[in-house]
Amino acid sequence: MAKEIGVLFVCLGNICRSPQAEGIFRKLVADAGLRDRFDIDSAGTGGWHAGEAPDWRTQAASERHGIPLPHRARLFEVGDFDRFDHILAMDRSNLRDILALARDDADRHKVRLLRELDPLADVVSVPDPYYGDGDGFERVFQICLAACRGLLRELTARHRRTPSGPIDPA
Repeated sequence: MAKEIGVLFVCLGNICRSPQAEGIFRKLVADAGLRDRFDIDSAGTGGWHAGEAPDWRTQAASERHGIPLPHRARLFEVGDFDRFDHILAMDRSNLRDILALARDDADRHKVRLLRELDPLADVVSVPDPYYGDGDGFERVFQICLAACRGLLRELTARHRRTPSGPIDPA
């Protein structure tokens, strides 16, 4: 049976922010008992890290919170618009790159910034910790956690099961 709600997180290289958001969201969904309803993945707008594991500092920050990151980096592709209902970009540059690949308004309406889902955020971008120190990775973890909690609240409020089982937009 196909998953009902597809969620894709996208950053630049798919080794820091987006796999961390993916791992966090997977954990939140599993803890809510909704694993069977979601197709969750991450990708990058640049493909130079394709096939690599997440950055060790990203893995360390996530593992401190009990979240493993088995993901392997991959490039965002046009077919992702068909597979995913919600495409969350980490910053405005990623957003522009994704929208440049959109084929129509239906594709464009699936894309937004992850941090828009955090009502307490004072900026819309998730900062890229790659060239910073270890503390930046913990900060990004906390930012992604807050936004992913907001995403799960929104999606569970928006989607509900009908008596026959399939998802029905509320």
